[in-house]
Amino acid sequence: MRTVATPRRYTLVAIVLHWLIALGILALLGLGLAMTRGSLPPMDRFAFYQWHKSVGITVLGLMVLRVAWRLFNRPPPLPAAMPKAEKRAAGAAHLALYGLLVAMPLVGWAMVSASPYNIPTVLYGTIPWPHLPVLPELPNKAAVEGALKLVHSTGAWLLMALLVLHVGAALRHHLALRDDTLWRMLPLVRRPGPKPEVSPR
Repeated sequence: MRTVATPRRYTLVAIVLHWLIALGILALLGLGLAMTRGSLPPMDRFAFYQWHKSVGITVLGLMVLRVAWRLFNRPPPLPAAMPKAEKRAAGAAHLALYGLLVAMPLVGWAMVSASPYNIPTVLYGTIPWPHLPVLPELPNKAAVEGALKLVHSTGAWLLMALLVLHVGAALRHHLALRDDTLWRMLPLVRRPGPKPEVSPR
């Protein structure tokens, strides 16, 4: 019986998708904060909304590819010395991130589709993007849009909290524990070595 070797690192496809999605998330959060918290002129705000929608749909597509790739390509295992409770917490955090990164673009798409203003979406100013079915014909579109906007806003703050946790955990593993956790996703970073032993005097 042939045994499948356990990978030590993520595949190149997984790494590229990870960092493309990460850049997309940063762009979405920056655009979202500027749109909702900044004092932009109306035309600039409209342009930001269009860019936000374009990047959001792009992230959704990349997430579909990433989930599909993950299903058929085994990820490298977490460090053997990592406590079981910490492994379960890491798995739950990753699952929450995956769920949010799929749900957030879908909720945003639904919100745009239910908007009483019926503003069309043109991805990157070039590709017309349709509204979701049913939502544009609802009689109470304003109420539905308001509810979806609340969900989208709450999800954005939750996503930011998870990102801070995710980055903090990765840096802890790389700088303090000096294990392979971050190295598996960064091809240009040298593999960390064991901590130097301090000999007693």
